[in-house]
Amino acid sequence: MDQIKIVIVEDESIVALDIKKSLRKLGYTVTGRAKSGSEAIKKVEETCPDLVLMDVGLNGDMDGIETAKRIQADFNIPIIYLTAHSDEATLKRAKLTKPAGYLIKPFEDRELHSTIATALYPA
Repeated sequence: MDQIKIVIVEDESIVALDIKKSLRKLGYTVTGRAKSGSEAIKKVEETCPDLVLMDVGLNGDMDGIETAKRIQADFNIPIIYLTAHSDEATLKRAKLTKPAGYLIKPFEDRELHSTIATALYPA
Protein backbone atom coordinates (compact mmCIF):
# COMPACT_ATOMS: atom_id res chain seq x y z
CA MET A 1 0.00 0.00 0.00
CA ASP A 2 1.29 3.47 -0.82
CA GLN A 3 1.83 5.61 2.22
CA ILE A 4 -1.54 7.28 2.67
CA LYS A 5 -1.22 10.44 4.77
CA ILE A 6 -3.98 11.23 7.26
CA VAL A 7 -4.66 14.14 9.62
CA ILE A 8 -6.68 13.39 12.74
CA VAL A 9 -8.96 16.14 14.03
CA GLU A 10 -10.02 15.13 17.54
CA ASP A 11 -10.14 17.23 20.70
CA GLU A 12 -9.94 14.27 23.11
CA SER A 13 -6.27 13.34 23.53
CA ILE A 14 -6.84 9.72 24.53
CA VAL A 15 -9.23 9.13 21.62
CA ALA A 16 -6.80 10.77 19.18
CA LEU A 17 -3.93 8.60 20.43
CA ASP A 18 -6.04 5.45 20.06
CA ILE A 19 -6.98 6.42 16.49
CA LYS A 20 -3.35 7.19 15.68
CA LYS A 21 -2.25 3.76 16.96
CA SER A 22 -4.97 2.06 14.91
CA LEU A 23 -3.99 3.94 11.75
CA ARG A 24 -0.31 3.08 12.14
CA LYS A 25 -1.17 -0.57 12.76
CA LEU A 26 -3.21 -0.51 9.53
CA GLY A 27 -0.25 0.91 7.59
CA TYR A 28 -1.30 4.55 7.29
CA THR A 29 0.88 7.58 8.01
CA VAL A 30 -0.47 10.15 10.47
CA THR A 31 0.88 13.54 9.41
CA GLY A 32 -0.66 15.47 12.26
CA ARG A 33 -3.34 15.93 14.83
CA ALA A 34 -5.48 18.97 15.50
CA LYS A 35 -7.73 19.78 18.46
CA SER A 36 -9.74 22.62 16.89
CA GLY A 37 -11.09 23.69 13.54
CA SER A 38 -8.58 26.47 12.98
CA GLU A 39 -5.72 24.18 13.99
CA ALA A 40 -7.05 21.53 11.57
CA ILE A 41 -7.05 23.92 8.63
CA LYS A 42 -3.47 24.94 9.44
CA LYS A 43 -2.36 21.30 9.80
CA VAL A 44 -3.95 20.36 6.45
CA GLU A 45 -2.23 23.29 4.76
CA GLU A 46 1.14 22.31 6.26
CA THR A 47 1.03 18.55 5.64
CA CYS A 48 -1.09 18.06 2.48
CA PRO A 49 -2.77 14.84 3.64
CA ASP A 50 -4.73 12.44 1.44
CA LEU A 51 -7.58 12.27 3.94
CA VAL A 52 -8.88 13.93 7.11
CA LEU A 53 -10.55 12.07 9.97
CA MET A 54 -12.85 14.64 11.57
CA ASP A 55 -14.61 14.61 14.91
CA VAL A 56 -17.95 16.44 14.66
CA GLY A 57 -17.99 17.83 18.19
CA LEU A 58 -14.94 20.09 18.34
CA ASN A 59 -14.41 22.81 20.91
CA GLY A 60 -13.66 26.31 19.70
CA ASP A 61 -14.90 28.63 16.98
CA MET A 62 -15.92 25.89 14.49
CA ASP A 63 -17.38 22.45 14.92
CA GLY A 64 -16.17 19.56 12.76
CA ILE A 65 -18.80 20.05 10.09
CA GLU A 66 -17.94 23.72 9.56
CA THR A 67 -14.24 22.83 9.58
CA ALA A 68 -14.84 20.10 6.98
CA LYS A 69 -16.66 22.59 4.72
CA ARG A 70 -13.68 24.92 4.82
CA ILE A 71 -11.13 22.16 4.21
CA GLN A 72 -13.10 20.80 1.28
CA ALA A 73 -13.51 24.26 -0.24
CA ASP A 74 -9.85 25.22 0.13
CA PHE A 75 -8.08 21.87 -0.35
CA ASN A 76 -10.57 19.40 -1.89
CA ILE A 77 -9.52 16.64 0.52
CA PRO A 78 -11.92 13.83 1.46
CA ILE A 79 -13.31 13.91 4.99
CA ILE A 80 -14.44 10.97 7.10
CA TYR A 81 -16.41 11.92 10.18
CA LEU A 82 -15.65 9.98 13.36
CA THR A 83 -18.28 10.86 15.90
CA ALA A 84 -20.47 9.77 18.76
CA HIS A 85 -23.28 11.92 17.27
CA SER A 86 -25.77 9.76 15.40
CA ASP A 87 -28.83 11.98 15.71
CA GLU A 88 -30.70 12.96 12.54
CA ALA A 89 -29.95 16.68 12.78
CA THR A 90 -26.19 16.11 12.95
CA LEU A 91 -26.30 13.49 10.21
CA LYS A 92 -28.31 15.83 7.98
CA ARG A 93 -25.77 18.66 8.45
CA ALA A 94 -22.87 16.30 7.82
CA LYS A 95 -24.42 14.86 4.65
CA LEU A 96 -24.54 18.35 3.13
CA THR A 97 -20.72 18.34 3.09
CA LYS A 98 -20.68 15.10 1.04
CA PRO A 99 -18.33 13.25 3.38
CA ALA A 100 -16.36 10.24 2.21
CA GLY A 101 -17.60 8.38 5.29
CA TYR A 102 -19.34 8.64 8.65
CA LEU A 103 -18.26 6.28 11.44
CA ILE A 104 -19.98 6.13 14.82
CA LYS A 105 -17.66 5.82 17.82
CA PRO A 106 -16.64 3.37 19.07
CA PHE A 107 -15.64 1.58 15.88
CA GLU A 108 -13.42 -1.36 15.01
CA ASP A 109 -10.13 -1.12 13.12
CA ARG A 110 -11.58 -3.10 10.21
CA GLU A 111 -14.46 -0.61 9.90
CA LEU A 112 -11.97 2.25 9.88
CA HIS A 113 -9.79 0.53 7.29
CA SER A 114 -12.67 -0.31 4.94
CA THR A 115 -14.07 3.22 5.21
CA ILE A 116 -10.68 4.75 4.40
CA ALA A 117 -10.13 2.35 1.49
CA THR A 118 -13.55 3.18 0.07
CA ALA A 119 -13.05 6.93 0.56
CA LEU A 120 -9.79 6.91 -1.37
CA TYR A 121 -10.80 4.50 -4.14
CA PRO A 122 -9.33 4.46 -6.76
CA ALA A 123 -6.53 6.54 -5.21
